[in-house]
Amino acid sequence: MLFSKFFRIFAINMKKASLIILMFCWMQVLSAQFLCKGDTIAIISPSSATDTMTINGGIATLESWGYRCVVAPHALAEYHGFAGTIDERLSDLLWALREPSIKAVMCSRGGDGVAHLLSRLSLDTLRQYPKPIIGFSDVTALLCAEARAGVKGIHGSMCHALKTYEGTDTVSQALRHILQGDLPTYRVAPHPLNIEGRAEGIVVGGNMSVFNDLAGSDFDPLLMDDVILFIEDTGESMTKVDRMLHNIEVRGLQHHLRAVIVGQFTKYKHPENGFDDMYAMLHEYLQHYAIPVCYDFPVGHAHLRNFPLITGAKATLEITKDGVVLQY
Repeated sequence: MLFSKFFRIFAINMKKASLIILMFCWMQVLSAQFLCKGDTIAIISPSSATDTMTINGGIATLESWGYRCVVAPHALAEYHGFAGTIDERLSDLLWALREPSIKAVMCSRGGDGVAHLLSRLSLDTLRQYPKPIIGFSDVTALLCAEARAGVKGIHGSMCHALKTYEGTDTVSQALRHILQGDLPTYRVAPHPLNIEGRAEGIVVGGNMSVFNDLAGSDFDPLLMDDVILFIEDTGESMTKVDRMLHNIEVRGLQHHLRAVIVGQFTKYKHPENGFDDMYAMLHEYLQHYAIPVCYDFPVGHAHLRNFPLITGAKATLEITKDGVVLQY
């Protein structure tokens, strides 16, 4: 009787201890992807070519926040409009990931070209070097790859915006807080098309045309379960966005979605096909998904409406008549 009681108490305590150890390990992994003052951020250009002023302006802001910056060897290269050859851009990315002194990787700009690198990049490499990559637009492809590898990235401003606004605006300051480990809670005004509800899941997505091109690959974010998908784009017609949305349904992956966050769609012609705008077209279909959906979330190609989101991280989305709350 005495031994039975002893082992029962021992088992309970071991279970509690294991939980504490697991929580500690998870917090260690999470904190390893955030920065301290004096940490080094690498600047790379995996997409289109950029210029010295853009990179230097971004560095000036990051240094004012207390970080050191190093520029990748080919970040200012130019090859057919891209920032160097595929080999050069890939070598810069791998250097930034493998160099122990580098704690985060900021892309100088988007454009085109990240897709060139993915066929030579493995999920195992990203898992081995779990560093946050920061960027949006074309960089969506790298953020999706990291999410598939179980690594957190940051869908947020790059060197151009940090140079232009000098890091003092609300969006840039939100990025600064995330870099130092302050997880955000976003509160957004209600929209008449919102579909109320509550969801928990992994935040993935970004530029819709970019992640749509990852369909069927190892880097496809919609192959993950329990996804909170956020979408935005610029310069894409309503008809093309319609096709991209239905590509998800054709592949039967809408069942992986727990919620959809509709961000900013800019520089497109409307009305089209009888829809007043992009939101009206998206609502026509998303209202049948039986999941929460919010519209006009501040994420997209206009910097002051592009608040940073942590991709590959768990979050809770709650949509009510009073508004939207996204909490990490």
